[in-house]
Amino acid sequence: MPSRPHRHPPRPHRDDVLIGLAGALGGALLWTLGLHNNPPFFGTPQWLGLVAMVTISGAELLRRTAPVAGLGIGTAAVAMDLCSGGLASTLLLYTDLIYAGVRYGTPATARRLPRLCVLVTAVATVVPLAVVREPWALLIGMFVAVFTISPAWTGVLVRNHREEAAAARLEAERVALLAELDRREAVTAERARMARELHDMVAGHLSAIAIHSTAAQTLKDPAATEEALGVIRENSVRGLAEMRRLIGLLRDARDEDHEPSAAPTLGALDSLLERARSSSAPGGQDFVLYDERPAGSAPLPAPVELAAYRIVQESLTNALKHAGPGRVDVTLTHPPGDRDGALEVSVTSPYGDRPAPRVLGSGTGLIGMRERVTLLGGTLDTGPVPGPSGTVWRVRAALPLGDGS
Repeated sequence: MPSRPHRHPPRPHRDDVLIGLAGALGGALLWTLGLHNNPPFFGTPQWLGLVAMVTISGAELLRRTAPVAGLGIGTAAVAMDLCSGGLASTLLLYTDLIYAGVRYGTPATARRLPRLCVLVTAVATVVPLAVVREPWALLIGMFVAVFTISPAWTGVLVRNHREEAAAARLEAERVALLAELDRREAVTAERARMARELHDMVAGHLSAIAIHSTAAQTLKDPAATEEALGVIRENSVRGLAEMRRLIGLLRDARDEDHEPSAAPTLGALDSLLERARSSSAPGGQDFVLYDERPAGSAPLPAPVELAAYRIVQESLTNALKHAGPGRVDVTLTHPPGDRDGALEVSVTSPYGDRPAPRVLGSGTGLIGMRERVTLLGGTLDTGPVPGPSGTVWRVRAALPLGDGS
């Protein structure tokens, strides 16, 4: 078995060594000059005062590392000192040991020692008064109170102050840690929001460019090639414009806490579907919008409207990349008179083989849609479902309106 490492006793603090040394030198000077507090009792020789002084000076070395043991040794030394004539330095060192017992001792010691000092002072007041029956006997209780209660309660005050300061430092560190975690979470959320915006704005244009550039490489018809190049140019120009708008918003610090004023709305769905139709020639899709919301309904909250627009935009992009030929239906519904209901966005597209070149996707579009819906507390369902003329791919989002309307 491996031997346990030998633990050396803790070394006394430098200040404790200086206090003990100063007390020993002061006591030796007082004893040499014969400055005793009282005459010896019970015929005790005065040289025992030196022993008591050296003993309590040594006990000072334990005031931080073993305050209770140091106080016990000091109590015995004080009793010896009082019987042999008493030195002021010994009593001063004893008051410091009482203070150290409260200040550096265990919480139980810090609670019990002041009460014990009060009890000792009460006994030292009542007993001499009962025995002597003279008013000056009260001075004994006052003398004991000065050298016991005063240092004990001073230690209580200092200990409480230090504990409160330590608790305040821990609370400040905790608040700083929480602030740093909040900052990191805010940065992560902002990066995710920027990634969603960038993907939703540019992915559709780049997908159209990829589809038409692939078609232009495979087609031998000059007219069809020229048409594909026109679509490529249009989508590249639009993509660059969207990129410039996003970069401008990111550089404008004044709008960092607000939704961009130029954010697209559902009123721009007609132009969005028109662009999708112009890009759908290789895939053979047709795009139709069904706005079934009641006429004169209240305006939608800005976050809901932006999320609905981006969901439709991403769904159309996915249809251009993956859907087979046929009709792509975009449907908007909102129960009439239900202000706390939900805006339902549904996009269905043909599910099957496509004759045009397929563009590989990264899967971030569906992730971005789900993040947008989750932030609004809504639901999102995606996947193949049965349709009137076969299986279709459906994207259905329910966006609550209660918080924003």
